[in-house]
Amino acid sequence: MAVEVHAGFEAQGIARAQTDRLAQDGYLAAGYNGIHIDDCWMRRVPARDAQNQLVADPTRFPSGMKALADYMHKVNVSFASYTAESRTTCAGYPASKGYESIDAKTFASWGVDYLKVSYNCW
Repeated sequence: MAVEVHAGFEAQGIARAQTDRLAQDGYLAAGYNGIHIDDCWMRRVPARDAQNQLVADPTRFPSGMKALADYMHKVNVSFASYTAESRTTCAGYPASKGYESIDAKTFASWGVDYLKVSYNCW
């Protein structure tokens, strides 16, 4: 089971606080072993870097996704992320259509343990 953080807020601090709660308050032992960062985590403009990789919004994730995954993994919390199989996510952020291979490698390089993919965003 996972705790979901919608990234429309200052999500790095929220995700770290939720990670700490899972680790310190017995939730891991109860089976809550992951944090899922949902839609809106991506930078909108430019949507991708020079290597066509998605980039985390630097306001919401000032340390980046790899650092957040590393923080979670240190206390055995799984890190999940989100994308969509369309040009934009359901909330209108950059998504993976046409970049599936690049995005899969990017998510893996960050240490993403599992990925939620929406197939119904237009």
